[in-house]
Amino acid sequence: MIGLAIGLELCQQGARVSLLSRNFGEAASHAAAGMLAPQAEQIPPGAMLDLCLQSRDLYAEWSRKLEALTGMETGYWACGILAPTYSDEAAAYPPALLESSHWLDRSAIQQQQPGLSPEVVGGWWYPQDAQVDNRKLTRALWTAAQEAGIRVQEGVTVQEILYQGDRVSGVATSAGEFRADHYILATGAWSQALLPIPVVPRKGQMLSVRVPQGQELPLRQVLFGDIYIVPRQDGQIVIGATSETVGFTSGNTPVGVKSLLDRALRLVPGFQELEIEEIWWGFRPATPDELPLLGSSPYKNLTLATGHYRNGILLTPITAQLIARWVLHQQPEPLLEAFHWSRFQAQQ
Repeated sequence: MIGLAIGLELCQQGARVSLLSRNFGEAASHAAAGMLAPQAEQIPPGAMLDLCLQSRDLYAEWSRKLEALTGMETGYWACGILAPTYSDEAAAYPPALLESSHWLDRSAIQQQQPGLSPEVVGGWWYPQDAQVDNRKLTRALWTAAQEAGIRVQEGVTVQEILYQGDRVSGVATSAGEFRADHYILATGAWSQALLPIPVVPRKGQMLSVRVPQGQELPLRQVLFGDIYIVPRQDGQIVIGATSETVGFTSGNTPVGVKSLLDRALRLVPGFQELEIEEIWWGFRPATPDELPLLGSSPYKNLTLATGHYRNGILLTPITAQLIARWVLHQQPEPLLEAFHWSRFQAQQ
């Protein structure tokens, strides 16, 4: 999604864009849940929170324009996020953004969301957080990119980045060599295979259940705690996710799926009667500090847009906007400074 959104933004500003994709189906964008949750995630104050809040605030208009452009749905839903807790201690430690969050006691949280476990003693309500259907959004971006005239090359594996001094001279691929004036690396968990940057895969297993047709959706908002539960307006409910440092080991495991089901049923016991619809996994692109790599690289005509870890969906609009501005105008972006690749050199 990051690559598609950047390409679309560049194309809309007059650039000629080609996009090389090894396998669209394995992108982390398909495997996410689509939460737009900078507050529920309790990201601490600083550059990352600023970036996430700005991107969340872009989402409603950005998704509306994309829907108008393609005639396709994105599933954007400003439903808010509820963070239930089993401990009274949570009330004593309010989130940093207290002015836009609210503590709900046991009675209030059951009114806000009926059907929660009796173990839930309260929770924080984040009315400004939201969600998007990441799969619908990714398909809409794919369509928009093609309709905008972007040359999308699916099934092309980039094997090597070619250099000449401090510039990239081309990329060697399974379909031959490609050359451009400027290159953007947006290859997620696979980035380290092309450039020596500290981006590694962090596997997440997920599943979904389905509310029977004609039955009312049991959740009014996203639930977020030791698990997240994301209701879609079409009756699907997404449950995730594990976080596993297992390299690119693929597949779902009994222990991973069981942990998701155990935590979901503890929080919403009524889910035990719902049909399991799908089980899947994906690879998040993680950096040592769990912050993305954005902006310039060691090479003058290579820009980085990777390492978004848990917030790739959330950060898509702001990443596209900032990276396109940087590529086209090469002007310093204060918001990108905290995400510069050189921060890891300083730690060595």
